[in-house]
Amino acid sequence: MAEHTEGMWTGTVDTAPGAVTGWHHHGEHETTLYIVSGTFRLESGPSGGDVIEAGPGDFVRVPAGAVHRESNPGEEPSRAVIVRCGSGAPTVNVDGPAAPG
Repeated sequence: MAEHTEGMWTGTVDTAPGAVTGWHHHGEHETTLYIVSGTFRLESGPSGGDVIEAGPGDFVRVPAGAVHRESNPGEEPSRAVIVRCGSGAPTVNVDGPAAPG
């Protein structure tokens, strides 16, 4: 179930074991995830070198405009609750993060 208002989206996402999203950002949207079950990995930063792994009970923040990708490196499905606040396009697909300069 998802809830939508002007400027905010709240819902859940289930991710299969081994699944990896493409590189993207959420424009002007700030995003917070609460990991309910399973394993969640977030890669961001130069060349995707900043890696956060989270599990049940952890919160993960994705700043507006941060190029990243998400994955489930675990052997069980994962579930997260997402709250996304902002305006404009909620997801913008990109080729990947910038290389270190």
